[in-house]
Amino acid sequence: MSTSASSTNTIKNKINDLLAVRRPWFKKVIAWCWILFFSFLLGLPLYVYTVKIDLFGLFGGMPSLADVENPSNDLSSELISADSVSLGRYFRFNRSQVDFEELSDDLVNTLVLSEDRRFYNHSGLDFIAFLRVGWGLIRLDPAGGGSTITQQLAKNLYTRNPDQSLDGSIAKLGRIPRRVVQKTKEWIISLDLEHNFTKQEIIAMYLNTAEFSNNSYGIKVASETYFNKPPDSLNLQESAMLVGMLQNPTLFNPLRHPENAFLKRNEVLSKIYAAGYKLDTRAKYDSICGLELGLNFRLQNQNEGMATYFRTVITNYLMTFCAERGLDLWNSGLKIYTTIDSRLQKYAEEAVLEHMKKLQTDFTEQWKGRNPWVDEDWKEIPGFLKMRIKGTDAYKNLVAKYGEKNDSVRIMLNLKKPMTIFTWGGERDTLFSSMDSLAYYKRFLQTGLMSMDPNTGHIKAWVGGYNYKYFKYDHVKQGRRQPGSTFKPFIYGLAMESGYTPCYVLEDISPSFKVSGGVWYPPNSDGKRGNGEKMTIRQAMARSVNSITAQMMKALGEENVVEFAHRIGVTSDLDPVPSLCLGVSDVSLFEMVGAYSTFVNQGIHTEPFYITRIEDKNGNVIANFVPKTRQAISDQTAYKMIYMLRGGVEDEGGTSHYMSAELRKDNEIGAKTGTTNQASDGWFMGVTHDLVTGIWVGGDERFVHFPSWVFGQGGRTARPIWDKYMLKAYADPKTGIVKGKFKTPHSGLDISLDCSKLEAPDSIKLDEKPWEIRN
Repeated sequence: MSTSASSTNTIKNKINDLLAVRRPWFKKVIAWCWILFFSFLLGLPLYVYTVKIDLFGLFGGMPSLADVENPSNDLSSELISADSVSLGRYFRFNRSQVDFEELSDDLVNTLVLSEDRRFYNHSGLDFIAFLRVGWGLIRLDPAGGGSTITQQLAKNLYTRNPDQSLDGSIAKLGRIPRRVVQKTKEWIISLDLEHNFTKQEIIAMYLNTAEFSNNSYGIKVASETYFNKPPDSLNLQESAMLVGMLQNPTLFNPLRHPENAFLKRNEVLSKIYAAGYKLDTRAKYDSICGLELGLNFRLQNQNEGMATYFRTVITNYLMTFCAERGLDLWNSGLKIYTTIDSRLQKYAEEAVLEHMKKLQTDFTEQWKGRNPWVDEDWKEIPGFLKMRIKGTDAYKNLVAKYGEKNDSVRIMLNLKKPMTIFTWGGERDTLFSSMDSLAYYKRFLQTGLMSMDPNTGHIKAWVGGYNYKYFKYDHVKQGRRQPGSTFKPFIYGLAMESGYTPCYVLEDISPSFKVSGGVWYPPNSDGKRGNGEKMTIRQAMARSVNSITAQMMKALGEENVVEFAHRIGVTSDLDPVPSLCLGVSDVSLFEMVGAYSTFVNQGIHTEPFYITRIEDKNGNVIANFVPKTRQAISDQTAYKMIYMLRGGVEDEGGTSHYMSAELRKDNEIGAKTGTTNQASDGWFMGVTHDLVTGIWVGGDERFVHFPSWVFGQGGRTARPIWDKYMLKAYADPKTGIVKGKFKTPHSGLDISLDCSKLEAPDSIKLDEKPWEIRN
């Protein structure tokens, strides 16, 4: 027993002796491993904590909890139509937000399966991915990034372009220390994001903050830019291309590098195939990888798209609105809800383009190579272009550089250089000098159209011109021109208010007016003073007989006519002179539509308006808008004027009698054409029970017009646009524009309105003239 025990002890002692030799080195290794392990366990949280609290200002600040819960991001402000269609955006960086529900399933699944397969199982950091990346580094074989979608969001929001005020002292030591600190903050922010947002919200936020090249920020703008569709309509291959761009938007830009974008899209699709989502067979995978990118590129450009003139005109108002509230129109993400109906706007723009293209051809043919800038005697104005060039930036810049009398100015103005110009067949590259360009564009006719719901004041369509890129002047509100005969209803409106009736009979004889330098007799369109024909004033307005309009104004008084016009909606200054009866004072199309709407809306003037409400980026309403209304004239007077306006369409000889029979069928329409001296301006005002539309056509310069009054009158230049527009509007039931009758006065009519029952005007004896009665 003792011998056995002694033997055992001897073995133990020998083993211990052997271990004693090896233990110091072995123990040190084990000890250091444990020290490093526990240091990491204790040090990492301590390091992260010191970064988070910015110990001694070494690491720089962190976004506050409020910043994390309400991340800041530059967002474009969006104009939205009454039927919920985007009309355009104001932006420095074109970005709009979407909610998760506005993303297609294909897009969401493509993102998760290709970028972060364990997204729904981690809390912001994917430690398995960290180990994979670490093992790849050890083997010198990187196995892809380890960042999660949440980390990418944190980078987009806070660390990709960090605020310098959040940099600490360590950032000054160099790029690597700064990057280490940024990465640490990214981890911390990721955990905070996961704590404060759902997984769905994180996906939406990430896609909203991503960049996609071509001035496209956020998935909504990218989807519209590359495929001209909202993100909830993206299919699998489209989603794969956009997700592929996230890694490097420049390298995988499908416009600049389509081959790269194609390969990257297919790489993303391979991950989808490997995950078994939709592509459950090799044949399906091979088929989809063989598809082209299928781009439907639509650059988000503030010079293009729908209602460009409308967007530009209201910019100044919106900028003032934002400045008063401490907002920035260009990055506050406002939603501006407008009264514009995208369908009516589309039809108005189409009608303008269709007619103006043909009209320009006729105009060019009429002049047959001659210059269309002529004086009152129809003779070309000598030196016209030399006078006009002095108002251009090109001339002013050259004078500033060389001096006004230096020959270099003339030489440079006539120097030809490559230039892209507008043509009705599309843009064309050519060689033009500044003088060539001026002469070329002065030959173009211009137009404006505004359409309004007279019952609400809502502007439904606004066409300030036909190509904003080349012709930026707005002819709806910015431009003011003589209205010609479209001013006459204001004179007759005052007449109705003063006791006259539409069936009142007068003779076609021009009255005399004492003016500076003698006596003036207003001529009719044929240049004569009248032929003595008797007619009702409804017929006179329908035929646009100047002499009878002048009789009415002489009876009523110029000052009273001015007051009436202002009362029903005209805001421009009007000269109370005899020639006012021919519409010689400049007004805007905007005013004219508003004033005519007073007749349709039973005498209530509703100020035209175009914004209903404005919301902030979170959908909170910050402003509501309602139109200003007032009873300008009685409903009796208003309805009499509607009857008068209907005469232009219904009466033989009416200036609009030959409009489309389809428009007139089962419909009441009021209309007035207008043409100014030498056909410089052609106007048409068309009214129905639910839409008032005004159209102007003419040259940018009053000296530019058709060589004949016959071809330049409003019935030929402007009315066809209205016909085309209304036919399109009636053909689409979604517009809500329907045929029908005008509203009658609430209390019924105080007189009978049916001049057809009147005995023949020629058999009526006239003993008095209206101005002799009223003066």
